[in-house]
Amino acid sequence: MSATETIPFQAETRELLDLVIHSLYTHKEIFLRELISNASDALDRLRHETLSSEDASSADLDNLRIRLEVDADKRILEIDDNGVGMSREEVIANLGTIANSGTRGFLEALEESKDKGPESLPDLIGQFGVGFYSAFMVADLVEVETRRRGEEKGVRWTSRGEGEYTLEEIDRAEPGTTVVLHLKKPEGGGDRDYTQPHVLREVVKKYSDF
Repeated sequence: MSATETIPFQAETRELLDLVIHSLYTHKEIFLRELISNASDALDRLRHETLSSEDASSADLDNLRIRLEVDADKRILEIDDNGVGMSREEVIANLGTIANSGTRGFLEALEESKDKGPESLPDLIGQFGVGFYSAFMVADLVEVETRRRGEEKGVRWTSRGEGEYTLEEIDRAEPGTTVVLHLKKPEGGGDRDYTQPHVLREVVKKYSDF
């Protein structure tokens, strides 16, 4: 693999990304619910893989964690987990590709939701597994650094959500995934500042207090 490889999003993924950002614009805070949910899934997958393998001691299941870190000056929010992580192939499959049926299903559900009111929109994003893309509602740039458990090298995925992403091989000390959001500045009109710990605590308590 070259030092940095630029790959265009699939056409359906670009369409879906645009839909998510513009349809859910008034529900920006659910990005945090979705990213924490993804991290939780990675921990669950690690538990399952470890307990179903011959080497049940290959991972420390007593110290699994999801951590939020924020740098208010640089406007950076990180969601970090020490779950199963992703290989290069899994990064492309999970972050760069969406089956055409997924886009079509989301479109149909979006049309139906118009009759149910805007409060039904946040539930759609979880149903169709497209929650990761909600990060672009609040971030100009999204980076994902990850290393699959059992692999020596990690991968960095980077995108501005505009039609392409880059992949780069990296050294990463431990397996797991870190999503790095370079946050937009609040635009007013009810926009919240996700560099503020009290805002993060409130959103986590509302959606992800498990």
